[in-house]
Amino acid sequence: MELHGRAKPRREDLQPGEVLCSYCPAKCCRYFALPIEPPTTRQDFEFIRWYLLHEHATVFTEDDDWYLLVHTTCKHLQPDNRCGIYETRPQICRDYSTKNCEYEDEWTYDRYFETPEQVEEYMEAVLQDGRSGSIRGRRPPLLPVLS
Repeated sequence: MELHGRAKPRREDLQPGEVLCSYCPAKCCRYFALPIEPPTTRQDFEFIRWYLLHEHATVFTEDDDWYLLVHTTCKHLQPDNRCGIYETRPQICRDYSTKNCEYEDEWTYDRYFETPEQVEEYMEAVLQDGRSGSIRGRRPPLLPVLS
């Protein structure tokens, strides 16, 4: 991959003093993700469906954590993919490190939802509360054991 006419080197091939961000398309400045409660009820899933009715929103899971991801570019990102307010950037940006950033393009999510329909299908599969329209009925209760 090339950025600004330069080939993107592997992280381990950077020279001492070379800045990783010089070769990156600034993915970290093009979205933010907020943790959300893992859905356990139909109403929880309905909220997630509602999020996805909005443009530039997706939901993903990583391990057992759920996140609302909003695809939007920081208004201070410069054309060279550098921060326009670097010296006065927010603390969350100061705390962010390139040690585990998405530079390598190898990140994957456990689950990734882009549409309300995907959430509804997943909800029906995990809740299995008899409202999915399945031709199979609910499992009948176990009969009592007679002694």
